[in-house]
Amino acid sequence: MLKKSFFGWCLIFTFASLAVAQDEVAVTPAKDSVDRMAIMNALRVPVEKELKQRVQFTIKNFKMTDTWAFINGEPLNLKSVKPDYAATPYQKAIDAGAFENNYQALLKKTAGKWKVVTYLIGCTDVCWLGWDKKFKASPAVFPETK
Repeated sequence: MLKKSFFGWCLIFTFASLAVAQDEVAVTPAKDSVDRMAIMNALRVPVEKELKQRVQFTIKNFKMTDTWAFINGEPLNLKSVKPDYAATPYQKAIDAGAFENNYQALLKKTAGKWKVVTYLIGCTDVCWLGWDKKFKASPAVFPETK
């Protein structure tokens, strides 16, 4: 009887751990969703502070799980054109031809609020590669690289 009981518990723990080990599913939040608006507003704060101007974002990729979100695209000013980078640290990279008008951002939901973990502006490569490991983020939110 004890052997059967032990074997039964082993099976339960095995299947439970397999279920936990499966990949998280990431979704693109609806345009009018509370999470999407909260994520975009959280990102807007540090980007506007750094660029010293109001911005809006185009979106190329946007995936989220319950706790992680990745988004990238292009920042634009409120006239829907590229921001003026003249008064920013990015002007030197622009002058050197080592800048693309884009952003990549990783956010995490902590205590019910979305917070920016990291973001980059002006990448000329796949700058977010490795963020899943570095920040222990869900790999499901990042775009596939082929």
